[in-house]
Amino acid sequence: MPDRKVYRMPKAGSINDLKLQTEALGAPSPGEVTVKVKAIGLNFADIFAMQGLYSATPAGSFIPGLEFSGEVVAVGESVEEWKVGDRVMGATKFGGYVSHININQRYVIPLPDAWSFEEGAGFLVQGLTAYYALTTLGNLQQGATVLIHSAAGGVGILANRICKKFGAYTIGTVGRGSKVDFLLKEEGYDAVIVRDSSFGDKLKSTLDGRPLQLIMECIGGSILSQGWKILSPMGRMVVYGNASFTSHSSRPNYPSLIWKFLRRPKIDPLRLPTENKSLMGFNLIYLYEQTDMMHQLLRELEALQLKSQFVGHVFPFHKMHEAIRLFQQGKTIGKVVVSVEE
Repeated sequence: MPDRKVYRMPKAGSINDLKLQTEALGAPSPGEVTVKVKAIGLNFADIFAMQGLYSATPAGSFIPGLEFSGEVVAVGESVEEWKVGDRVMGATKFGGYVSHININQRYVIPLPDAWSFEEGAGFLVQGLTAYYALTTLGNLQQGATVLIHSAAGGVGILANRICKKFGAYTIGTVGRGSKVDFLLKEEGYDAVIVRDSSFGDKLKSTLDGRPLQLIMECIGGSILSQGWKILSPMGRMVVYGNASFTSHSSRPNYPSLIWKFLRRPKIDPLRLPTENKSLMGFNLIYLYEQTDMMHQLLRELEALQLKSQFVGHVFPFHKMHEAIRLFQQGKTIGKVVVSVEE
């Protein structure tokens, strides 16, 4: 097998330590395929992992990255489903920032013929996140009212599309007003709120008497608290991230993190029966380790026939750091993808 290019961290801490290097890649083991990676999707979990803020981060040296797309270039023994030349998209428990990858055949699925590699690299992780949160945990019902934070991100866009398959009324939130028109005109959100100090009042006004039945929560802090307060009885809040803890720098801002941690929302479980509300959270790494469940969710997701992910920004492989910096700043719309050069 040829050598491969990888972006490797010597250990979690500073994104500046992420270095491009060349490594040997052995032949695929039995049950594995070798994929020549064509595109890599960026996720907030990558940022948290590189900064050492993600509980699932490997100890010591590791390669970030959770999703990719590409072409099968070799198959291991006992692999019958795949052949050389197949276009695939895949999910991995880290190790995705590479030009080639050996991976168990169960962690890749066919890339639809009409989708580009960039679109494929932006679908699996965020599609699974949105679908699992909304349906398995959120119990999404026909006609529900759903609040979706970070609405212009990859999860937010796919979550809205899934909700629309259920006839839901969707309210998106964003940190910048420049993203509002895109969500209303291109993605069909029913309403969009720009998060600020008056978020709670804006949300009540936008609901206009509708019961808020489901919240896709990934912000944290006062936004989480205000959403929880307005959530209707029998409503569900599903937490899958905490953007308020992110940093725009290469390293975490620990004094700021400590301050935010001490002031974090505190929801008393003893009050839940009285309030008739549910609070749930999950880590996508858990789904990765439940392969049968993951494939069942993917089959259900495929049945919805969603259109391909909206890719807003594409960077070449050698500009990985530029892609990460833009992604950190919260200025992006849609998926940020890194294209791997020939």
